[in-house]
Amino acid sequence: MKKAFTLLELVFVIVVIGILAALILPRTKTNPVQEAAVQVQSHIRYTQHLAMIDDKYDSNDVNWYKKRWQILFSSNGSSDNKWAYTIFADTIGGSTGNPDEGEIAINPSNPNERMTGGQTSSVNLDINNANFVGMRKMNLGLTYSITNVTFSSSCSTGSSTRLSFDHLGRPIKSNLSSNTAPYDGNDLLQSDCNITLTDGIETAIIQISPETGYARLIF
Repeated sequence: MKKAFTLLELVFVIVVIGILAALILPRTKTNPVQEAAVQVQSHIRYTQHLAMIDDKYDSNDVNWYKKRWQILFSSNGSSDNKWAYTIFADTIGGSTGNPDEGEIAINPSNPNERMTGGQTSSVNLDINNANFVGMRKMNLGLTYSITNVTFSSSCSTGSSTRLSFDHLGRPIKSNLSSNTAPYDGNDLLQSDCNITLTDGIETAIIQISPETGYARLIF
C-alpha cells in the first residue's frame, strides 16, 4: 500500500509552520534605534582605542592635552540638520573644538573616508555635497531616523555633547578647547554617563563607566 500524507496531516504541518513563523519573525525584525546604538557603542570604543595608542603628550606644547581623541555629537547644516557624530583629534591650529577635515579619523575599512556624519569646517564634509568624504551611516538622523541625542547630567558640561579619552582610556567629559590644564577640575568622568538615542518612539542608551570607559548598551 502506497504511503502518503493525509489532508489533516498537511493542514497540521502548515498550522505549526505558521505559529513558528509568527514567533520568530518579530525577533528578526530590525530595530533602527538599536542598530544605531550598537554602532555608536563600537565607535566610542574605537575612539578610546585611538586615544590609548596615540598619546598626545608633548613636553614642548603646553596645550597638548587639547589634542586628545574625542567623539562629538552635533546637528548642523553640513549634517542636513540631523544628529550625526565625528571622531577626531583637535590638532590643527589653536585646537578650537571644531573638527577640521585633516583632524578627523580615517575609516579603517576605507582610507578614502573620514569618520564623520557631517561637519561644518569643509565643503567636503557636507553630507549633501557630491564629494562628501564622510560616512553616511554616522549621520544617525538620515540613516537610522534618530531625532535626538542627549547626554546625562553626569557627562554634560553646558551644551557640550562630546567625550574624549586620555592615554589610559579614561573618559573626559568637557570641551577640551576651553580647558586650561590636562585635567581641569572634575573633567574626568565621576559617574556613569548615559547617551540616549531616540527616534521619538524607541529609545536606546549607551552607558559609559568612569575610569575604565567601558561602554555598554541598555535597551
